[in-house]
Amino acid sequence: MKVVIADDEPLARDRLRAMLHEIGGIQVVAEAADGRQALQACADHEPDLILLDIAMPGIDGLEAARHLAAFEPRPAVVFCTAYDAHALSAFEAEAIDYLVKPVRPERLGAALERVRTFVAGRRQGAGTPAAQRSHLCARLRGSLRLIPIEDVRYLQADEKYVVVHHAHGEDLIEESLKSLEDEFGERFIRIHRNCLAARHELVELRRNPDGHVHAMLRHVEQPLEVSRRCVPGLREILKQL
Repeated sequence: MKVVIADDEPLARDRLRAMLHEIGGIQVVAEAADGRQALQACADHEPDLILLDIAMPGIDGLEAARHLAAFEPRPAVVFCTAYDAHALSAFEAEAIDYLVKPVRPERLGAALERVRTFVAGRRQGAGTPAAQRSHLCARLRGSLRLIPIEDVRYLQADEKYVVVHHAHGEDLIEESLKSLEDEFGERFIRIHRNCLAARHELVELRRNPDGHVHAMLRHVEQPLEVSRRCVPGLREILKQL
């Protein structure tokens, strides 16, 4: 079984590695000190399991787990944390188990048995995120780019991908526009069947001589086409901005 250990405390990682060595049949393929490193390690090594701390700097373990739910193959997640207050959120993020530090060898062994069952009949598809993410995750040529939600200007569907237009360029993500609208509906507004625009970017609507309406965004030079059915809602939103 291939395992990634993610914890911002080196001693905690050492202890888990030692226990896994005692159990046997485990290959620790990478270690990570924060959520970003954990995601990159899983993209690089495709582990069967990640032992994931929750309280880590930057992207925490819960958000990392929500990103991992979209990975294919999806690694099993077992949280290892000093607190039991996040147990409900952990299982909503589809964790296999939740271990409270200091992790006991017998509890780790039991969790590994559950993971082996998961790996043997690995489920396909991602679960519903437990909470709104702070980043979108683009996978490109074996590496990851984490895009802060506040940097996103608009999202545009492109066949089976969504193009994320953000402050530093654009990237493709393998998510549907509908799922992004469901998760980030307070931040983005639909302006077309294939486009969501950030509410804070909206400046005005302009009607062309041919009758088509376009949205003007604060930091986007190109006007974006607005479908007829979206015009009334956009006008109301602009009145409130």
